[in-house]
Amino acid sequence: MMNKQPDVSAPKAAVLGIQHLLAMYSGSVLVPILIGASLHFSSEQMTYLVSIDIFMCGIATALQIFANKYFGIGLPVVLGCAVQAVAPLIMIGQKFDFRTMYGAIIAAGLFVFLISGVFAKLRRFFPPLVTGTLITVIGLSLIPVAFQNLGGGDTAAKSFGNMGNLAIGAFTVLLILAFNVWGRGFVRSIAILIGLVGGTVLAGLMGQVSFAPVAEASWFHVPTPFYFGVPKFEWSSIVTMILISLVSMVESTGVFFALGDVVGRRIEQDDLRRGYRAEGIAVFLGGIFNTFPYTTFSQNVGLVQLSGIKTRKPVIFSALFLVILGLLPKVGALATIIPNPVLGGAMLVMFGMVAVQGIRMLQQVDFHNDKNLLVAAISIGLGLGVTVQPDIVQFLPKTAQLLFSSGILMASISAVGLNLLFNARTPQPDLDIKDGLNEKDDDK
Repeated sequence: MMNKQPDVSAPKAAVLGIQHLLAMYSGSVLVPILIGASLHFSSEQMTYLVSIDIFMCGIATALQIFANKYFGIGLPVVLGCAVQAVAPLIMIGQKFDFRTMYGAIIAAGLFVFLISGVFAKLRRFFPPLVTGTLITVIGLSLIPVAFQNLGGGDTAAKSFGNMGNLAIGAFTVLLILAFNVWGRGFVRSIAILIGLVGGTVLAGLMGQVSFAPVAEASWFHVPTPFYFGVPKFEWSSIVTMILISLVSMVESTGVFFALGDVVGRRIEQDDLRRGYRAEGIAVFLGGIFNTFPYTTFSQNVGLVQLSGIKTRKPVIFSALFLVILGLLPKVGALATIIPNPVLGGAMLVMFGMVAVQGIRMLQQVDFHNDKNLLVAAISIGLGLGVTVQPDIVQFLPKTAQLLFSSGILMASISAVGLNLLFNARTPQPDLDIKDGLNEKDDDK
């Protein structure tokens, strides 16, 4: 059971919900922008793609947080577009067309839903040694993304890494640190939001904020099933998306355990089954409404840990806001004006928190046993290695490249496989969640 949390008033929960929304917004919007641009969508199609994507992020999040006996894990999770799906979806769209792309997404959603029970039975393969290693790799592998944004977003741009960008990013980080260290109660819990707003104001004063996306966006948009036409089903495209969905399920498993540790709740097999089912439904609906696969966003683990507010109420508001923003593209576009250096500063803090959460979980492992030490060392090395040098798999078949260039998947395969090899006959302890709630709760 989740430990009892102090109640949070609706206004405070709403502000915290905005913080969750801003933390995931840019990453989720980036997916339709990248795919739409690569497939040469018109401006009208792009407007639909972005707005309905945000709408579906809210629906997908609601499916997870409003848990019932059939689906939903009931943790403070936020779902967004699966970034690992970008490359394969572009490949499918270019080789075939976008109707084939959406057919593959629908099939992958059904697959995730149907195998949720079987996949949940693999819980015993994720002891603290494996889960802690996986969460550490998730956090560390995202740090380069934070630094890319910190420098300005486009590494090929002449302005990348200039003093202006670095100053804005550093100011954002310092602002977050200041309010988190010296702030009290609710003010400390919204340190990330304060950093994002403060950093954006500074960037605006330096001429780096454009309101053009707001002016160009429409006021209202209605979600339309099969907006781009009737989906087409092609076997190789379906297999590709199923494999990518398995990668997402592995990542979600790590996030579920990390959040369970943060909020003080033991994650059981039935929790995992309902969590996978909710993601399967979200992916299926993504294909129906012509958006993309959805998965649990790991950066929100760091946000929950940093804010100290571990109830679902803020995320409920976040899901509501996402649905509203998806219906009102002009309002939703306001969140897109946050400059990359500001986002990079916030990401640096949040992704670092995710990595530290994994290290905390590894503290429960007996590293006097050299076998455990090797499992963690090799798995972290492989995960970070392919993240930094993805071209090392360039001579593999295309589908294999998409999979084995994922640091999260490589770390998962290594950690699970080596743990089975070395510790198959050694009982592994369950995750100890007694320290899941930290001292910040005393100030709420």
